[in-house]
Amino acid sequence: MPDSDDVRRIALALPQTAEKQAWGMPTFRVAGKMFITVPDDETSFAVRCPMHERGELIAAEPEKFWVPPHEAGSNWVRVRLAALDDLDELRDILVDSWKQAAPADLVAAYLTTD
Repeated sequence: MPDSDDVRRIALALPQTAEKQAWGMPTFRVAGKMFITVPDDETSFAVRCPMHERGELIAAEPEKFWVPPHEAGSNWVRVRLAALDDLDELRDILVDSWKQAAPADLVAAYLTTD
């Protein structure tokens, strides 16, 4: 099962990613834009997710994805680490969130090397 150390390792391997403490938890940013948070209990993490995709994602896999009430109006979704299939799925989710926050030229360069 993937854990918060895997989140950190994969996130920091993405181009121009930095870890920064905010609200008492680790956050990961690219070009100053946050794309991952890891709450205190480290059993889940939050990533960027367009609102128009979020409802469908949660409906399809409610054991994996959810949104706490205080984040209902945001473009974020929470992911339960224990519900992930493997490290490949974790990496796909983190990369998708990174691509939403990273500058277009950085994403383009990453996609040509990935």
